[in-house]
Amino acid sequence: MATLAAQITPAGISAPSYADIFAELQYLYWSIYGSDADLDADTQDGQFLAVLAQAIYDNNQLAIAIYNAFSPTFAQGAGLSSLVKINGLARRSPSNSSAVVTVVGVAGTSINNGLIGSQLGANTQWALPALVVIPVGGSIDVTATCTQPGNFAAGAGTLTAILTPTRGWQSVTNAEDAIPGLPVESDADLRQRQAVSTSLPAMTTLESIYAAIANLSGVGRLMVYENDTDVADGNGIPAHSISAVVGGGDVQQIAAAIASKKSPGTGTYGTTVEVVVDDNGVPDTIRFYELTLVDIKVEVDITAQQGYVSTTGDALVAAVAAFISGLAIGEDSYLSRLYSPANSGGTGLGATYVVTAIKQARTGPVEPADVAISFNEAAVCAIGDITLNVTS
Repeated sequence: MATLAAQITPAGISAPSYADIFAELQYLYWSIYGSDADLDADTQDGQFLAVLAQAIYDNNQLAIAIYNAFSPTFAQGAGLSSLVKINGLARRSPSNSSAVVTVVGVAGTSINNGLIGSQLGANTQWALPALVVIPVGGSIDVTATCTQPGNFAAGAGTLTAILTPTRGWQSVTNAEDAIPGLPVESDADLRQRQAVSTSLPAMTTLESIYAAIANLSGVGRLMVYENDTDVADGNGIPAHSISAVVGGGDVQQIAAAIASKKSPGTGTYGTTVEVVVDDNGVPDTIRFYELTLVDIKVEVDITAQQGYVSTTGDALVAAVAAFISGLAIGEDSYLSRLYSPANSGGTGLGATYVVTAIKQARTGPVEPADVAISFNEAAVCAIGDITLNVTS
């Protein structure tokens, strides 16, 4: 063996195995003290060589880990957080839930550091932007952010309590469910965002828009569509326009990101409308969609076999819920695809039961049919949305 140490070559880094290191130490020992020296595992000299071989092997593995840590693909934890600074990124701290609310009142009313709450007594406070001025139309859409980090829910039409009464402020409500806050960013998510961030200066405008939005604080799921034809496409996106569908984030920041990256003359499409003023004072109306989450109800019928226990059913339910919630934006929930997570159960115990039927629906009674999801929606399914019927 040429060396006991790790080596870096054009092919990367490599190191000998523990067995090879131990064998080489034995050979070196015998070359010094003679081949009749007893180095079996039950001898003191044999055990001492084993300790040395393990120490050399461990140091080699440390060298490999350090070498790989210079790549975002292998770096982890604090090392990954430090490495992505090269791309101008920072690991996201836990984010706060947010909801777009409609503030109604007398034109010209200024609301300073306004707070709203839920009519359901959830004991949460949601902060409006520091200054909200009600325009001539009498209403304005702004992003309200929960003052506590984490996943705090607020269903459509529940954020109606005005906690800081202001003269001229009449009412507030949220037309859509709040976007839940995100936990501290995982290594996997940070690696994915680092890969996306390299598209910020990309030649493709669509990739640049996607990367600019994805890099905003609080943004979770995201999709950007483009219609480069001369007629409206199947999603209703007008000719020569783009449509971003964004989950989370501040609507004004999202609009500014789109405006900064889109090509001149390209139209934008969506129900959320924000006016962005460029450095020359020219206003640009930006439209996009805030992601709508569609709650899917599921019913699974199974026949228990030998070895089935209730925890297996719990794992089945969790696997189906995770599969549906992991579908991409605009991806339909196909009934046939639910059989795979249902049969695996997420535990490898699928042999202890037989799935006899699956039904699903977004509204109304469940049925054995696919569920259509629009291009600006994403399917979600909680464990409580799944009914499991077990027969012997």
